[in-house]
Amino acid sequence: MRAETQSVIDAIENSLMLLRQRMDWETASYRLEEFNARVEDPTLWDDPDRAQVLMRDRQALVDAIERYETMAQELSDNRELIELGEAEGDDDVVSEAEAALRDLRDRAGAAEIEALLNGEADGNDTFLEINAGAGGTESCDWAAMLARMYVRWAEKRGYKVELQSESAGDEAGIRSAAYKISGPNAYGWLKTESGVHRLVRISPYDSAARRHTSFSSVWVYPVVDDNIDIEVNPADIRLDTYRSSGAGGQHVNTTDSAVRITHIPTGIVVTSSEKSQHQNRDIAMKALKSKLYQMELERRHAAINEAHEQKGDAGWGNQIRSYVLQPYQMVKDLRTGVETSDTQGVLNGALDQFMSATLALDVTGKSRAEAEADA
Repeated sequence: MRAETQSVIDAIENSLMLLRQRMDWETASYRLEEFNARVEDPTLWDDPDRAQVLMRDRQALVDAIERYETMAQELSDNRELIELGEAEGDDDVVSEAEAALRDLRDRAGAAEIEALLNGEADGNDTFLEINAGAGGTESCDWAAMLARMYVRWAEKRGYKVELQSESAGDEAGIRSAAYKISGPNAYGWLKTESGVHRLVRISPYDSAARRHTSFSSVWVYPVVDDNIDIEVNPADIRLDTYRSSGAGGQHVNTTDSAVRITHIPTGIVVTSSEKSQHQNRDIAMKALKSKLYQMELERRHAAINEAHEQKGDAGWGNQIRSYVLQPYQMVKDLRTGVETSDTQGVLNGALDQFMSATLALDVTGKSRAEAEADA
């Protein structure tokens, strides 16, 4: 067997081993039996919300077991095909099996990363907020670029994207925007993006074509499930209504339908300006509860969420990632060291490599370079 092929097999075996560890393979069958017993309980659907959570968790375990067993069988089958092809001198069989192994290596690696999404709220939908920071018009334009980047990323994954609120910049771009992104593990993936993002480029708004540095911040927090009870004291909130702004035309609101809720003890402010006033109040209250829940998650996982707690102002010293378009092309994550020269690909939503590396760092405490050095 060629050394290159053996290297691919080693990578698959390593991914499968880590996958077994992360899904606690030794207890998986017992957990499935427990789920099945609970599903057969005739009183299960007396509480539809609890039943839906149970069914979702059971299906996730079933999918994980089936995925692991399928990949393990594919590895065994293709190893046998290579050995058979080499013994009989059939190069076509060997080539096909090697190609199948390379594809399996990629899928096993992706499954390994997906298994990292086992946090309390990782499977939930998520809210995503983007705010322009230091840099004036440049940062407003950068905030709009980031918004487009995340929308593209979500759409490529088949997620549903809903604009919750948006505040336009004075000259270009946006001062802020808030989205709800719905889909499997939406929060689990996007939680890695919270922090300050730095852009270096030749400014299209500078007549002297000078290089500018601008900043925008991203904050991600999970949509709270209905079965998670977050109490908000009415005395702790201030509710304001105002007329939402738009680009003009027949759809601009002419009534004070937009809603802003301020949580006085924490200073959290949430807004919604896309629906009727009644709908906006409901959306904003859900967003507030989700933020309060996120604060609780941060307290429980202070080490993992240090970037959230210390995000500070959107400026120097708080960046998680740099996007350099001039004088060279480079996007670099400052937490993991992962970098790429495909800046346009990243700005078009190719973020998985950064998210995967940060998820691995959260679990192992080591960057990709450190892990490779240890290996």
